[in-house]
Amino acid sequence: MRIGFRGELRDEAAIRVGFIGCGSHSFRNIYPTFPFCPVRLEAVCDLDRAKAEAFAGTFGAGRVYADHRHMLADGDLDAVFIVTNYDALGRPRFPLLALDCLAAGCHVWMEKPPAASCREIEEMQAAARSAGRNVMVGLKKMFFPANEKAAELMGRPEFGQAHLLLLQYPQSIPTVADLERYRAGRERVPAAVSFLDHLCHPASLMVYLLGMPRTLCYERSPRGAGNATFTFPSGAVCAMALTGGAPRNGGMEHTTIVGEGGHRIVVENNIRVCFHRDPPAGPGQGYGNTPSFYTGAPGQTAALWEPEFSLGQLYNKGLFLLGYWGEVNEFARSILEGRPPAKGTLEQAWQVTRIFEAFAEGPGKTVPLETEGKWGTRSESGADGSRRLG
Repeated sequence: MRIGFRGELRDEAAIRVGFIGCGSHSFRNIYPTFPFCPVRLEAVCDLDRAKAEAFAGTFGAGRVYADHRHMLADGDLDAVFIVTNYDALGRPRFPLLALDCLAAGCHVWMEKPPAASCREIEEMQAAARSAGRNVMVGLKKMFFPANEKAAELMGRPEFGQAHLLLLQYPQSIPTVADLERYRAGRERVPAAVSFLDHLCHPASLMVYLLGMPRTLCYERSPRGAGNATFTFPSGAVCAMALTGGAPRNGGMEHTTIVGEGGHRIVVENNIRVCFHRDPPAGPGQGYGNTPSFYTGAPGQTAALWEPEFSLGQLYNKGLFLLGYWGEVNEFARSILEGRPPAKGTLEQAWQVTRIFEAFAEGPGKTVPLETEGKWGTRSESGADGSRRLG
């Protein structure tokens, strides 16, 4: 029994979960999704037991731990959520924690970035297959309602094949030297850690919309801003503008998807979605001799979607607008329905991490992403988890 969106009681099954991590992000964005999903929080774990007790009291867990191994040993959990920070060398802590959870027979949801290398993700993939459990990564851009709407519009027959994707995201590109130092694993390199953390967003959106790219080539300005060009097996091209140094307000992100026959989808700052279509021209009203721009009936020209923030709707709560509810709900329902998650998969996480690794090859080079990378990783372009190839 749980409470539904309208405050009604629902006789619905829920997964029993434990949670490793009691930090600011999980407090604001992950724990609060549980009342809206088929999730029952049973246990909370943090190295700081006092924080774990406070979180358990706030979010309704009955058990508290300072060691995740004790939580797993006590059993009675279907899944574990993991939201932790980086270690002293700037490596995500998720891989070892996820392996422990899988060994205990639990499904796993973890925040991004899931690992510092593709090799670590491959170890988690092998463990998940062996345990027969789902592992999902919080690649939230795949769950933003605006991006889901864009993907839906791409699937309309009249849109045709997507052949150009333009992405803008406020992130700097590290130097090759910084990436090499980070990959060596002997020190924390802030520029590389930031890139690993934030490249997940535009890269996962690209993978969601077009699948795994075939090649990468980028250029970097002296201050870190730059542009990356990706090609795809379908012939599609993506230009990703990484606008490090730009202001972090006033519209940080922008997505444009160009289709066929005068169709274009524009997503402004992950909120406003517009579907542009060439209006039909009357006889003799081509370029240079059309007397009015008020042409085309409703349904023939542009369509616009954006949230209304003056109403108490679920869609204008950040948990829904920023994809957190979508991530948690998909994870829980995939377990209840006995199927793999539809997106946010380890394969997609591998693809995003492969793109991160490829930047260390340096600017001005065309780097193949479908062959073994610099650190001996494999690629499976278009394998499970990629959404479409153009």
